[in-house]
Amino acid sequence: MNNKITILFAFLMLAGRTAKAQETVKLYAGKAPGSENWTQKEAQMYSDLFKTEVVYNVTDPGLLVYQVPKGVKNTGTAIVIAPGGGFQSLSINREGKELAEILSKKGITAFVLKYRLNKTETNDPAREMMDKLKDRAAFEKKSLATIQLAAKDGKTALNYVRSNASKYGIDTKKVGIIGFSAGVAMETVLDNRAEELPDFVANIYGGPRPELLNVPAPEKKIPMFVCAASDDQLKLAPRSIQMYTKWLEAGQSVELHMYSKGGHGFGTGKQNLPVDSGETRFEEWLLLEGFLAK
Repeated sequence: MNNKITILFAFLMLAGRTAKAQETVKLYAGKAPGSENWTQKEAQMYSDLFKTEVVYNVTDPGLLVYQVPKGVKNTGTAIVIAPGGGFQSLSINREGKELAEILSKKGITAFVLKYRLNKTETNDPAREMMDKLKDRAAFEKKSLATIQLAAKDGKTALNYVRSNASKYGIDTKKVGIIGFSAGVAMETVLDNRAEELPDFVANIYGGPRPELLNVPAPEKKIPMFVCAASDDQLKLAPRSIQMYTKWLEAGQSVELHMYSKGGHGFGTGKQNLPVDSGETRFEEWLLLEGFLAK
């Protein structure tokens, strides 16, 4: 009996770690343009490889909205959160919902983006992605159409937030985006119209597709926060350095945190390493740039 009570308590604690979104928003009326003929069914599972929940086969892009709780001062800042997963899945909790909950309690309205992904051919999207990445160039080339659709979803999400600013108490000049791994956030900055650019960006152990690595930083002043680990198993740390250097050379405000250990996909997880403080460093940066209140 005691074991059963302990197991039940642990389950309830785990289930309560991530608060549910107050609202789910569809990004497009009807089927999303460009993928009207997709027939795969969205699903969610616990990934033994990633050690967290993942969503895959997304065909109907949307936003999970985390509003500022009652009693918390609304800073007017909004952030679109684009989880990573190599365009094969979305690390929906560790790189999405958990951060959204943390930031909403700090006065920031957070929107977790579920963007379109490659069709999963197996019942384990994370391992399928790792297998495909054995030939990264071929995988990125084959995924180009999906990457561009995902980037479109990111841009549409930013437009939705600004268009509905009054509904959520958002300042239209304080709308940013943070992206993990896959590089959706950087896609919205390096391949976008000037009037639709975010006001700040965070690039977490990721980067854009190779075709955009040499695209110059935009003329609009967009402060950027960069965070990664040198021992990244996917060897994406150099792309983080490239983004930092690009912003620095353009005279843009940029902050870089490159940890020696932490691997890839650390997100809001805990490893008892200095990299665990990455989320705190991000909050400090938001405060410094005027997007978070003291």
